[in-house]
Amino acid sequence: MALGNAGTAEIAHNLALKPADIESLAEIAREKSIDLTVIGPEAPLADGIVDHFIVRGIPIFGATKRAAELESSKVFAKELMQKYNIPCARSTSFSDYTEAKEYIKRQIPPIVVKADGLAAGKGVTVADSIPQALDALSNIMEARAFGAAGDRVIIEECLSGREMSIFAFTDGKAVIPMVSACDYKPIFDGDQGPNTGGMGSYSPPHFMSPTLAKTVRETIMEPAVRAMEKEERLYKGVLYGGLMITNDGPKVLEFNARFGDPEAQVTLPLLKTDLVDIMLAVIDNKLEQIDVEWSDDACVGVVMASAGYPGSYETGFPITGLDNLDRDILVFHAGTKVGSQPGQVLTNGGRVLTVVARGKTLAEAREKVYANISRIHFEGCHYRKDIALLKEG
Repeated sequence: MALGNAGTAEIAHNLALKPADIESLAEIAREKSIDLTVIGPEAPLADGIVDHFIVRGIPIFGATKRAAELESSKVFAKELMQKYNIPCARSTSFSDYTEAKEYIKRQIPPIVVKADGLAAGKGVTVADSIPQALDALSNIMEARAFGAAGDRVIIEECLSGREMSIFAFTDGKAVIPMVSACDYKPIFDGDQGPNTGGMGSYSPPHFMSPTLAKTVRETIMEPAVRAMEKEERLYKGVLYGGLMITNDGPKVLEFNARFGDPEAQVTLPLLKTDLVDIMLAVIDNKLEQIDVEWSDDACVGVVMASAGYPGSYETGFPITGLDNLDRDILVFHAGTKVGSQPGQVLTNGGRVLTVVARGKTLAEAREKVYANISRIHFEGCHYRKDIALLKEG
């Protein structure tokens, strides 16, 4: 595992290699005769790690560099959707700051301002006013808050409805959707405060019907994979669709080229089929031969974050209570590291842990996760109290 954390250290060998060190990772995979490499973060996909491994004959699960552009360039993704009539928000892209600024001044808020490239989930602003939209634009293109990711921007209409996420396995031909999920981006309860990489999620959405699932598959996920094939960018791996379920039907907010957290942390625990078998079938172009089965249970995950996140934060605080949880509780480590004392786990990031529980119903899963998360402590820790707290209607 590169770089790994305190959680992966318990079940695997962490490598002192950064995910961006593609050549060294390939050498390790070949030296250790690794049967399967799985890429988690978006940056190595955008940098072409899958292409690098394929050329060397090393089995790897993930999208190639050209396929991963579906995530690494929002402008490319938007142009693809418009070309192939995949439902999405109306938008215009700009590479000139002045032109973008003048365009914003002519719009009626709310307005969505997006950096084109990868920005760790923080390059999108839903602006409720023109000044807020202009501030977001300036932050992206003038202050260069996201570096080269802000060379271009997309200004688009703000869609309203219910937001949800859907993953699909694909080998470029067969497309097998997973169970869907809903996540929570803002840092505070009631969707208040700045956006984060995700503060929690649940699966399945209470509004996800068989009819809606069929519509999403037939109008979004399958057409996207077919479109990429037509563009000679064969898409293999996991395709993530961030969707808004509007009065006019589901529309795409964004595509990702990987398992995203926290949504994957509440969907994969519901997978009954062996995940490795699925991944190998994708690599071997035999996905249609796999019968992918899912549990009917519900799953809820809550993120524990460091004080100050998504802004600046301190790390290195001891985490206690991980050995005092119910046996069926899952704890996914993100920003953690092994401490100097035996069994010690320290904070090492903004989003530190995701605590996950399953139940026969969402209410049962929610009750279990919050009963357990209260047993975990580290200095400054905070988490949302309203994950999967569903409103009527």
